[in-house]
Amino acid sequence: MSSTRPPADPPGDDTLDLRLDELVTLLEGGRIGAEPLAVEPLDAERLDSDLLDSVASWNPVHTTAGVFQLVPVRLDRDLGLVARWMNDPAVAAFWDLAGPETVTAEHIRTQLDGDGRSVPCLGVLDATPMSYFEIYRADLDPLARHYPARPHDTGIHLLIGGVTDRGRGVGSTLLRAVADLVLDHRPRCTRVVAEPDIRNTPSVSAFLSGGFRFAAEADLPDKRAALMMRDRALRHVL
Repeated sequence: MSSTRPPADPPGDDTLDLRLDELVTLLEGGRIGAEPLAVEPLDAERLDSDLLDSVASWNPVHTTAGVFQLVPVRLDRDLGLVARWMNDPAVAAFWDLAGPETVTAEHIRTQLDGDGRSVPCLGVLDATPMSYFEIYRADLDPLARHYPARPHDTGIHLLIGGVTDRGRGVGSTLLRAVADLVLDHRPRCTRVVAEPDIRNTPSVSAFLSGGFRFAAEADLPDKRAALMMRDRALRHVL
């Protein structure tokens, strides 16, 4: 999934959303070896002022793949691992962050030094870091110019680090788990969104299998994207 996010709203997307919501109203992947991560406690000030409702405090969840948790990235601890993943050709083709560690560091530091609208995280499965997520406020992101955004729309970017974790359903399992974490911990968020490259068929398929629906195609500056959504109202249906 590309790290670049979203120019013309996708035709028909707003109409599709309205119809789905009205209907619901009526019907009323081998991990790279690494040491287990210790999750540090959060200070009260951060808990009270987080645009994403304190991702670092979200509890681990049990999935069919194992116990999963999002752990916010620390550059001093995690840069080498994430940069190695970014240099995997399968990842680099869509993230475009291959190169020396400084390339990945700049990408992550921009988020860490920002106002908290995007949180880079390691996906830790059974105590082993094996994926990288970005949880971001889609309604506050440039992506919001390219679809009918709603307040508190929350976006997901994902890469699976370990080759043996790819192509066997782990990505779908984690996408569903993370989307549900967002909906459980962000009560004002009505839907989780994503915009994988339309050419990245394994990624699009993983989102569909993970409970997302295809809403529209969107022309973004660097790609044609598949706009995917997981609606709170449909989370127990899809």
